[in-house]
Amino acid sequence: MLKTLKLGKSDLKVSNICLGTMTFGSQTDEADAHSQLDYATQNGVNFIDTAEMYPVPPDAQTFNETERIVGRWLKNKRRDSVVLASKIAGAGREMPYLRGGKLPRINREQIREAVEGSLRRLQTDYIDLYQIHWPDRNQPMFGRWRFDPTTERETTPIAEQLEAFDELIKEGKIRALGVSNEHPWGVMEFVRIAKERNLPYIASIQNAYNLLNRKFEYGLDEVCWRESVALLAYSPLAFGHLSAKYLDDPRAKGRITIFADRGYGERYERPAVQSATKAYANLARSNGLTPTRLALFFVASRPFVSSTILGASSLEQLKEDIGAIVDPIEEDLARRLLEEIDRLHLTHSNPAP
Repeated sequence: MLKTLKLGKSDLKVSNICLGTMTFGSQTDEADAHSQLDYATQNGVNFIDTAEMYPVPPDAQTFNETERIVGRWLKNKRRDSVVLASKIAGAGREMPYLRGGKLPRINREQIREAVEGSLRRLQTDYIDLYQIHWPDRNQPMFGRWRFDPTTERETTPIAEQLEAFDELIKEGKIRALGVSNEHPWGVMEFVRIAKERNLPYIASIQNAYNLLNRKFEYGLDEVCWRESVALLAYSPLAFGHLSAKYLDDPRAKGRITIFADRGYGERYERPAVQSATKAYANLARSNGLTPTRLALFFVASRPFVSSTILGASSLEQLKEDIGAIVDPIEEDLARRLLEEIDRLHLTHSNPAP
């Protein structure tokens, strides 16, 4: 069932399904992207997520295009009918074309430059939720699974970041602040400094969460629950792996095969991914469900997930994904599925962290 929830401590009210747009402008052309936006909003989804660096994988030819596609759709809609989220890219990834060739940093100058750029492309006066795409500091992310202190680098202090966002909130250019790809230390620092200095309090955290990657449950779940920081769960289908399409056909069309030469989705190449995926697919099919439905049911069922981000490459795929969450599973079956999922998790623990 589609629900509307308050996002953390903010005033934003969002649907428990969020339309992710990172395929718009690469896998998904503009006409299909606009069809997805229309279908989602006509079926109760009021939450749209994008980013300055999208589509993915990012490159010099397509970066910023997703925001432009969303902006051309948005200009003909009632602005207050949607909750619009975007993100600023930080250091740690090679994107020399971003922001005129500057090394991406989360500092006052570049925060303002990134927000102003997103506002122009999105053709709006304000962004409801503005997120730090990944931390400015050194930390493991995108499949790296341990902290390496030898790779420390210069960073912008979190207090300075919050002061810059505070200025933009007071100017009405953003309404709320979120983080993404964060870890427990980062969330607690943002929360602590916000409380101590009366600076913007983060409303949400957007992190990967799915049957193959339940790392959020290893500390972040308690932190975010106690501090009222909402989880926006991305990659609920693990780049399509949890649909089982790559089990059935390793050459099936999808991000993993289309962008195979780009080293994309490396975390899903680890040896235990296939056996875990097969176990969850078997569980779904033995109970009369598709693997997609089981995977999305699991994420949406978690009490700490405020919204599940669905990123589809086509309208037909989006319809299936929304249906998998909205169509309820009978209560007794749902309970048994969750028990069996936890049992399988003990055998196949986080093969793609």
